[in-house]
Amino acid sequence: MVVEQVLTNGGLLGVGAGLAIGLGAVATGIAQGSIGAAGLGMIAEKESSLPLVILFVAIPETLVILGFVIAFILIGKMG
Repeated sequence: MVVEQVLTNGGLLGVGAGLAIGLGAVATGIAQGSIGAAGLGMIAEKESSLPLVILFVAIPETLVILGFVIAFILIGKMG
């Protein structure tokens, strides 16, 4: 009976929305840590590479934005 209520009330959609944002944020944090460390080394060797490093650090952030959009779509289907 409890499982039926969760399925009909959109509980699993809420879990999916949370996972879309949460896992995307964790993966982005891991990627940005590695990219940031390598980027600092790149800037230390050649200061003119700063705009490129900023671009490389910003690219993984699109994963969180995509997760945020997916979460809004799932929450919209809840009712």
